[in-house]
Amino acid sequence: MSKNSTLIVIGILFFIYQPATGQFGPNPPEKVKLHDMHWRDNCILADKASGYYYMVGPGGKSVLSYRSKDLINWENPTKIFTIPEGFWDGKPINSIWAPELHFYKGKYYLFLTIDTRDMFDEQWPNWRPRVTRGSQVLVSDSPTGPFKAFQDHSTLPVDMMTLDATLWEEDGVPYIVYAHEWVQISNGTIEYMQLKDDLSATVGKPQLLFRGSDGPWVTISETEGCFVTDGPYFKINNTGKLMMVWTSFGKGGYTMGVAFSESGKLAGPWIQQEEPVYDKDGGHGMLFETFDGKLMCVLHSPNNRDSRPHIFEMEDTGEKLLIKREL
Repeated sequence: MSKNSTLIVIGILFFIYQPATGQFGPNPPEKVKLHDMHWRDNCILADKASGYYYMVGPGGKSVLSYRSKDLINWENPTKIFTIPEGFWDGKPINSIWAPELHFYKGKYYLFLTIDTRDMFDEQWPNWRPRVTRGSQVLVSDSPTGPFKAFQDHSTLPVDMMTLDATLWEEDGVPYIVYAHEWVQISNGTIEYMQLKDDLSATVGKPQLLFRGSDGPWVTISETEGCFVTDGPYFKINNTGKLMMVWTSFGKGGYTMGVAFSESGKLAGPWIQQEEPVYDKDGGHGMLFETFDGKLMCVLHSPNNRDSRPHIFEMEDTGEKLLIKREL
């Protein structure tokens, strides 16, 4: 096995079993600078109502939030959701993964993934444990909560291993887009389902966007024989194209790429940018605009216990998505 292949395998295994904790411990600092943060799987909402940027991320069995005026100096750590006792019918919940904060039609929505130790009846020999793991939507009137769940189980089908769900609206209809995890299907996918108008539940059946193996920069795990899909996030680019950043593993470890929809719709077909956007063992990015209209991306790197959020100003050429500079 080559050195690069060994690093990729180690990265995948570390990613699978690393607890998605906030890395701040039980007492996060009241004020912290961006470059001193140790965190992963972050999302930033530019909240026009308050004039603050809100960064959310996992904190064990909670979701932690910080706010900022300038994206560098962060303050006011707040647990905006904590898993209540007996949640998900008392299943053995391990942690929360990859929370996202969205403002939609006058309310704030928290999309998150809950990981459990609840084993599926069907297990594969010589394979990772197949467990109840799913994405869920919660709602609040405030970006700092309290957030309430619509039901006592994942919003997505409970028999599917889903993660990293995000929100997208198309022609006035809301959709939940997510990764169908490789642990259940080997070749991970990006899929979507329609949501009810209040985002309380799904409508219809899952629809496939593409498979992890479709990424031209994606590598297969030599030990797992899998293709990973993580972290889909959408934006209309400056020529009106629908683009989606997403993450898998490449030659440099954890890697973020981008795909463009030829139809301009979720249904695609999706064309992958040949070169990845970020290939230095980092990813799970999301896109947002500053209050003065600059396109930004936040992702975590490296993909290990030293991970921290990195914020980049992006260049949108209309045909490609590129990193312009890091804050």
